[in-house]
Amino acid sequence: MQYNELGDSGVEVSEVGFGAWVVGTDWWGDRSEDDAIEMVQYAVDQGITYFDTGDVYGHGRSEELLGEALSEVRDEVTIATKVGYDFYNNPQAGHGELPKELSPEYLRDAVEKSLERLGVDSVDVLQLHNANVDEITPDVLELLDELEAAGTIDAVGLALGPSIGWLAEGDLAIEEEFDSVQLVWNVLEQEVGNHFLETIERTGSSTSLIPRVPHSSGVLNEQVTPDTELGEGDHRGFRPDEWYETGWEKLEQLRFLERDGERTMGQAAIAWLLSHEPVATVTPTFRTNADIDEWTAASDVPKLTDEEMARVAELYADDFGIDRDDGMDSLRTSVDGEDIEAAGLDKLAAD
Repeated sequence: MQYNELGDSGVEVSEVGFGAWVVGTDWWGDRSEDDAIEMVQYAVDQGITYFDTGDVYGHGRSEELLGEALSEVRDEVTIATKVGYDFYNNPQAGHGELPKELSPEYLRDAVEKSLERLGVDSVDVLQLHNANVDEITPDVLELLDELEAAGTIDAVGLALGPSIGWLAEGDLAIEEEFDSVQLVWNVLEQEVGNHFLETIERTGSSTSLIPRVPHSSGVLNEQVTPDTELGEGDHRGFRPDEWYETGWEKLEQLRFLERDGERTMGQAAIAWLLSHEPVATVTPTFRTNADIDEWTAASDVPKLTDEEMARVAELYADDFGIDRDDGMDSLRTSVDGEDIEAAGLDKLAAD
C-alpha cells in the first residue's frame, strides 16, 4: 500500500480507502454488525488507513461501529466523517434524501455528536455533505477555520453527490483551498473528474480529489453482470437496466487494461484513478474480505502506461463508439452532468 498527503493538511491517507457506508446500513447488502467490524479490522491489517463515514449513515450507527472497530488503532488511522443532513429531526424513507441543515450552529452540534459516536476527541477530516454553493457561506467557512484552530478537525473536505449539483460546488471548494473534494468518478463516468482536474490546474490549488464508485456500481469489477439479480434495497439497483447494458459493452473495450496475473480489471479501475496526480485516495465499496485483498493491491500493481491512459481517453471521447440511436444519448449527460435523475443517480445523493 502507498500513502499520500491530503491537500496540504499533513493528514496521511492510504491510496485505497474504506467507504464506511457499508457499515451500519443495508444499502450495499445486509451483514451483521460483528461482520462489519471484522471487515474494518481486516482492512487495517491489509494496509488501509483511510476510513470515510458520515453521520447520516445508519443515522449515526456507521460512526459508532467504525469507532468501535478502530478504537485500538486510533493513532494509526485517518477517520473522515460528513455532516449536513438533519436526520435528528427527520425520518428517512429508504434511500431518499433528507433535508439538509448547514447553519454554523447545527454543524457545530453535529460535529460534537459525531465525535461522541466515534469515541474520539478530534476527527481527521470533516466533510460538508452535499452542500450547495449557497450553503457554503462565509459563516460556515469561519466555523471550519475555528474547528481547525481548536484542533477539533485536522482537514476540511466537501463530499459531492450528483443530484445535488457538483461542478460549481467543487470549484468553490477548490478555490477556497479545501483539503479534499469527494466525487463519483470512474473510467465510465469521467466528466466531473476531468472538470475538477482542469480547475485544480487553473487555480494551482493543492486540493486532493477522493473518487468513490470507482467500479461504476459493479460493472468494472464484474460484480454486476447480465446474470446478476440485485437484492431489494441494494443501492446499485437504482441504475437503469439500459445503463448497465451499455456499461457491459464498454467494459469489453477496456479489456486491454487487464494484465494476466499482474492486474485485474477491478484493480485497473482503481489504478487509472490513482494515475491522476490530485487523487490522494480511492474509496471502493468493499463487500467481502476478498474485495479488500484484491483492491488494496491496486496501489501496488503495475501503473498504467501513457499509451493505456491515452487509449482510455480516446475511447471516452468517442463514447466508446456506441451507437445511441436507441435513445441512450441522455444517459451520458445524466451520469456525468446535472440531469442525473434520468439515470436514477438521484438515489446516490446521500452517499
